[in-house]
Amino acid sequence: MTELLLKIFIKDYKNSSNPVIRKKCGTLASIVGIIINLILSIIKLIIGIITASVAITADALNNLSDAGASVISLVSFKLSAKPADREHPFGHARIEYIASMIVSFIILLVGFELMIDSFKGIFNLKEATPPDFSTVSLIILGISILGKLWLALFYNKIGKKINSGVIKAASTDSLTDCISTAAVLVSSIVVKLTGLEMIDAIVGMGLSMLIIYAGAKILNETKNSILGEAPVEETVDSIKRIVSEEPLVVGIHDMLVHNYGPEKYIASFHAEVDGSNDIFELHDSIDNLEKRISSELNILCTIHLDPIVTDDETVLSLRHFTEDTIHEIYPMISIHDFRTVIGATHTNLIFDIEVPFEIKESSNEIISRIEHQISSKKSECYCVITVDRC
Repeated sequence: MTELLLKIFIKDYKNSSNPVIRKKCGTLASIVGIIINLILSIIKLIIGIITASVAITADALNNLSDAGASVISLVSFKLSAKPADREHPFGHARIEYIASMIVSFIILLVGFELMIDSFKGIFNLKEATPPDFSTVSLIILGISILGKLWLALFYNKIGKKINSGVIKAASTDSLTDCISTAAVLVSSIVVKLTGLEMIDAIVGMGLSMLIIYAGAKILNETKNSILGEAPVEETVDSIKRIVSEEPLVVGIHDMLVHNYGPEKYIASFHAEVDGSNDIFELHDSIDNLEKRISSELNILCTIHLDPIVTDDETVLSLRHFTEDTIHEIYPMISIHDFRTVIGATHTNLIFDIEVPFEIKESSNEIISRIEHQISSKKSECYCVITVDRC
């Protein structure tokens, strides 16, 4: 069904890396979500009022909030597709993250309101009206479950296709709704068979917790995207694969990948090259790497050229000594930009170290331990160390 809708409404829908196609896919998903959620909300609201069910009415309001969230995602796709301008040189794609955060707030609000209402029902803090369930209402709830399940799968497929956080959030929310409506259906049957009206409020309380959890999860994921997070391993591996195919580059370090919205990446790193090679040839190879990363991965990349010594036995020996000595105390630490200044009385070992965040010691503590370990073996060696956290 998803493929059919895409084929009908979007020409060349398989080319999802194209910003225009991406926007159309997101717009289609949002419009479908608005229509289905409005239909479900109206039907459930009518049933909830007729049967006086807190759980069904709350579920209807949840669908209404989902329709509102789809409107927000629709607007976000319109705005995020705007080109870069003087005030926003990296474009407007991060608006999708803001939209996801708004969706999470809506979900949390619905969850807290349902929790308060259910709490009052459980402890008889409000006048209760006995639920009056009919076979028709139960059938409609069953149809609603199937509708939300399809919508969750629809959102999930498009969300993955265009790598959209706001559509993926909608998929999670729809799946949560599917589970919650199933719980409402079960509670409705139990109330009908047993007459235990409090079951309705208890289920409502359970659903509120489920809704709050879903909202908090989306909010946390969106928060990470806005604050900045480590790039996915697949992206880093793809860059390394391309670089490894360039024979003039012997190593890379200090890689940074910035995300300015879905499919909007900017990367930079240092490429180590043999300093004895022709500088124009090296510069040409780096230019080719930048262009290839841009064309194959759609990542705007800036590469810094780092010439290193590869044919001086003394420097190479000292580098290997330094690496082996550091690995004795910190196996996870790597070094780069290694160079030496050899004098009459002492030798300066100048290098950077990449320290994983898992190592909790301070930079000064790490430097002190490395200096002590190296000087205990070669007292004439002094260290000049720069710490990079990675």
